[in-house]
Amino acid sequence: MSGVTARPAHRTYSDAMDVSASIAVIGGTGFYSFFDSDAREVNPQTPFGSTSAPISIGSVGGVDVAFLPRHGRQHEYLPHSVPYRANMYALRSIGVQRVYAPCAVGSLQVNTGPGTIVVPDQLVDRTSGRVQTFFDSGAVHVSFADPYCPQMRQIAITSGDGVVGGGTMVVVEGPRFSTRAESQWYAGLGWSLVNMTGHPEAVLARELKICYAPIALVTDLDAGIAEGEGVTSSEVFEVFGATIGQLTSMLATALPEAARAPACSCADGEHDLHELLGL
Repeated sequence: MSGVTARPAHRTYSDAMDVSASIAVIGGTGFYSFFDSDAREVNPQTPFGSTSAPISIGSVGGVDVAFLPRHGRQHEYLPHSVPYRANMYALRSIGVQRVYAPCAVGSLQVNTGPGTIVVPDQLVDRTSGRVQTFFDSGAVHVSFADPYCPQMRQIAITSGDGVVGGGTMVVVEGPRFSTRAESQWYAGLGWSLVNMTGHPEAVLARELKICYAPIALVTDLDAGIAEGEGVTSSEVFEVFGATIGQLTSMLATALPEAARAPACSCADGEHDLHELLGL
């Protein structure tokens, strides 16, 4: 990708003692690498198991950036089996305080077609059975009324042409796509996008006091919105592949600005991460 370079590859680290980054990208479907050349890698150990893949560290506009493919480098993990807690804990352990989270989404609105990039401002959780907290005891209740960082959202919206700001993303369990009735129900409630990975990732970021913002790439009109046979995986990958250049260019602009932005309080909480999680 133009404008994004990696540090020379020397070795893979088994912990995070030698490397750090304050901002990260979690790549979604079709987004399995970010840097033009071999990157320096780190494999932080976590109490929640292994990450989806080693974390790559590269430079974007003079800023160290961490990259982690959400589904693994070969798309090994389906949405319901992504190791969300390990991924988020590992990023926080190497110093990450801000995360951009690109993802593939279906559109629930006919005026937001394939190829559109949307930065939503709200989330609805329709998943089931996913562990969505780091805490099994104690009174830890994070504020989640506004799930995404407003500062990071605004930077993302102004970092590309035609980016749509706002909208509600409903996150479903998957891995199946929605029925027509489900899509029509979601659309009727005024929701904009449907996705399978935005939760619990967003709330785990909030528990770790990480500013977090999704960047949603529309790959299709959802089944109840468009006529025809409904969504297929091949269509999703095809559209994502055709527009990933636009997405990475947008990130190349947004990342340095977000990394250098003033401290944000959107993810602040009353809990002590060091006491509770050793971070």
